[in-house]
Amino acid sequence: MNLKQLEYFVHVAELGSFSKAALVLDIAQPALSRQVRALETDLRETLLLRNGRGVQLTEAGQRLFEHSVGILQLVSRAREDMGASRDEPVGRIVIGLPPSMGRQLTLPLIDAFRQQLPRARLAIVEGLSAHITEWIVTGRVDLGLLHNPEAAPALEITPLLDEPLCLVQPAPGGQARGRGRGRTARGPLPLRELPGFPLIVPDRSHAIRKLLETQAMLAGLALDIAWEVASVPSIIDLVCAGYGYAVLSAGAVAASGRAAELAVRPLVEPQLSSVLCLATSAHKRPTPLVRHASRLLRELVEALPMPRLSMPTRHS
Repeated sequence: MNLKQLEYFVHVAELGSFSKAALVLDIAQPALSRQVRALETDLRETLLLRNGRGVQLTEAGQRLFEHSVGILQLVSRAREDMGASRDEPVGRIVIGLPPSMGRQLTLPLIDAFRQQLPRARLAIVEGLSAHITEWIVTGRVDLGLLHNPEAAPALEITPLLDEPLCLVQPAPGGQARGRGRGRTARGPLPLRELPGFPLIVPDRSHAIRKLLETQAMLAGLALDIAWEVASVPSIIDLVCAGYGYAVLSAGAVAASGRAAELAVRPLVEPQLSSVLCLATSAHKRPTPLVRHASRLLRELVEALPMPRLSMPTRHS
């Protein structure tokens, strides 16, 4: 087993096809097939199942794929670290962002890299905080932003931003359907009143869903979950259409592009907040590029404009 074989195997697995991988790697497909077969022979495992549509990882192949991605990224970072100049970080870095932050930070991040780090290569991936945590631990992502991360020995976590959570509803005069009709009110909303609102929530892997259900359980409250939708933009679309209410940060509403159609009521008694944190691996020495990118990401988060969203102004 060698690094070249692992690189070939990862490309085939990611693209799901020997022919596509051969094009990307710029090698002949028979040569690529021989290298992957040699890897399977060496490990005495079938790694890929060939079919008419391409290839699929076996259970053993999935395990090797996870190891291989981490190994190749470690080798890449070692080469970059050895070759990096003291004054100008170089190499490739992968940053993980939650969807709400991705919409606000992708453009300024790329602009900053182009101006400040012209010799560095940036890759941005989006995912839920639970997924980004896993990617950092396995080495697929170098640093990322997480909402409400749990303490973990594998992560170095730095809090950056405390965002209060709000009940999100259609703006006064907006649409309302079913149980959502006639529920517009003003002012902060005590948590004890939240069960009276039909909620549209993400799945249980979402950080805000975990926080909300934990606080409701501690208060002895049973929430009214009307719809469970994984995508935050889709949740906001449904709220705008009057199908229910959501619990999100004001920043997520502002990033949706539909803030003018929505009103928010901060949750109080107790106040609930989503804490945005910067996370890196605790087991890897940060390269000059990771250190520079971490500082840059902190500065961009701190410079985000505080959202100014409408509060409901009348009973309907």
